[in-house]
Amino acid sequence: MTRFPFAAVVGADDMALALLLTTISPSVGGVLVRGEKGTAKSTMVRALAELLPAQQVVTGCRFGCDPAAPDPGCPDGPHPADAPATRRAAQLVELPVGATEDRVIGSLDLQSALGEGRASFEPGLLARAHRGLLYVDEVNLLHDHLVDLLLDAAAMGRNTVERDGVSVSHAARIVLVGTMNPEEGELRPQLLDRFGLTVEVSAPRDPAVRAEVVRRRMAFDADPEGFVAAYAPAQQDLATRIATARELLPQVTLSGAALIKIAEVCAGFEVDGMRADIMTARAALAHAAWSGRTAVTRADIRAAARLALPHRRRRNPFDAPGLDEDLLDRLLGDDDPEPDPEPEPEPDAPDPTEPDPTEPDPTGPTDGADGDRPDGAPDPAGPRPESPADRGPEPAEQPTSGDPEPGAGATVPVGIAPPGQAYRTKLFTARGIGSGQAGRRSRALTSRGRRIGATTHAEGPVHLPATILAAAPHQQRRGRQTQMLFRHSDLRRAITEGRESNLILFCVDASGSMAARRRMEAVKTATLSLLLDAYQRRDKVALVSFRGSTAELLLPPTGSVDAAARRLADLPHGGRTPLAEGLWQAAQVLRTERIRDPKRRPLLVLITDGRATSGPDALARADRVADLLREQHVDCLVIDCESGRLRLGLAGRLAHRLGADHVALESVGADQILSAVAAHRPAA
Repeated sequence: MTRFPFAAVVGADDMALALLLTTISPSVGGVLVRGEKGTAKSTMVRALAELLPAQQVVTGCRFGCDPAAPDPGCPDGPHPADAPATRRAAQLVELPVGATEDRVIGSLDLQSALGEGRASFEPGLLARAHRGLLYVDEVNLLHDHLVDLLLDAAAMGRNTVERDGVSVSHAARIVLVGTMNPEEGELRPQLLDRFGLTVEVSAPRDPAVRAEVVRRRMAFDADPEGFVAAYAPAQQDLATRIATARELLPQVTLSGAALIKIAEVCAGFEVDGMRADIMTARAALAHAAWSGRTAVTRADIRAAARLALPHRRRRNPFDAPGLDEDLLDRLLGDDDPEPDPEPEPEPDAPDPTEPDPTEPDPTGPTDGADGDRPDGAPDPAGPRPESPADRGPEPAEQPTSGDPEPGAGATVPVGIAPPGQAYRTKLFTARGIGSGQAGRRSRALTSRGRRIGATTHAEGPVHLPATILAAAPHQQRRGRQTQMLFRHSDLRRAITEGRESNLILFCVDASGSMAARRRMEAVKTATLSLLLDAYQRRDKVALVSFRGSTAELLLPPTGSVDAAARRLADLPHGGRTPLAEGLWQAAQVLRTERIRDPKRRPLLVLITDGRATSGPDALARADRVADLLREQHVDCLVIDCESGRLRLGLAGRLAHRLGADHVALESVGADQILSAVAAHRPAA
């Protein structure tokens, strides 16, 4: 298959540099590429494999051992010194999002175990990727425990399997590359931290660069072989430079002064732990080798810090990765760190004091598309929710005692209240046992967890005791005297109970009756806290608001809770209360999502005072939609926002019709509200 050349990609210099550095030095720990769709993430990763040199492997070895230095613990070994060798291209293994743990790390070979009565190991994708690239597209959609396995293998260079009666360990020196679209959800901070480098990519804003991207893509589509041939010299130059940098890397020195400077930079950015210092040092060494130097300079440290630190600075789940480059320059100072005393360089060696670009461009000039965001350009990670300090003094809001009753031509006042500080919540769950995607919320039958039974289904981990019990009664008839003989019909899989993730649909009343600033701030704070809980439990979230005469789906179901937090922060309030429209919009969202993802159970969190004042027969229409939701057995929670001495009790009435739990807004403390939600059981 003809692939788009790495050297032909335009406007992605940061990503190109990160991929090249981890290829030069796999100990950097892999690359995570974050960016919007259509930014050549997959194209560049797949093209990178063609720049790597061909490999010699032991003929017939399923684990790709190097004949010059075979793995002494190879399950297919030991390999003799004169073992026959085969030449192959560098491996690029793509991990599908739906891959199971068995597929990734390997498992018991059932055919050998059942047919021949011997335990044999079937290699997984980590074995195939040994000495090559392992590419995980949409890594944020992969289950956390699989990401852990991949990162462990990338860091240790080895895969160890202890399960189903198999104990195997084999080399797995891989270059791990993950790509993701932040709109579909974030990786957990502890997983982000274990990626050595990260880079944000976005479509270039320069029309000339965008036009060049289209021009090259169309030229490739029209004549793939001719296009690749035109870039063959540039590809060869890159391959040669990578090979040269790999050979030079062991000779690159990191002086004491340079190491102190790295520590000062990491401390200055207040990153947690020591992994940032280690990865920055490794990346700086690789960058020096890529630049042809034998000593790390300020330019190398700066380039490494720009790639190794942004994802380690997140202070809460709703913070987008980023780096203040002005602060980085102040921490680095103006001069290169003084190297330790060492012999004078050879006359033909590159002068480390010569100006060196922070980011060498392996693909040639890109008309200014160097990945740096100019002043005033939009942040690729999206706007950050404003804090009260950012907003400055706000005009006083006019207090309202209820929905405004505007006359003809009157203007309805609209305000925006910022949320307060989110707090930790308690677990609330859906009723019964589900079978959705593994997560950390409701009880469910999942691929991981405690064993509660056995089945003859074709999926799931092998249940050895149940398999033996199924085969035992047939041994005499099968003629085995000294050892058991198994048939495929004896195979039993374990039924395991764990936790699943859910869809949390927030339906927020933003009408004029919520206009009192402190009430709306409390509403947003409660919603933000529940969003934080959803993030921690790997749920999908959606956000519906209703005010005036309509309801609006502000955020379709997504794994990106930080996007929901941004929508929530900017949510305006004012106008009448279209409660029926809000409930109907929520019902439509749940109906659509049930078709798209039928196994994921929803939880509807309705935040309102229960008033319905928009349109004819507003309250009766809201009652009819509430009855519909109850008939569909949707788990609901109503948070009552009514306040003051005189209360109509409409939210409690609505909760009764929905079969939902009812909690007062002033009780939105973690102990009161979420213990109530945890105990909620909707009516049948």
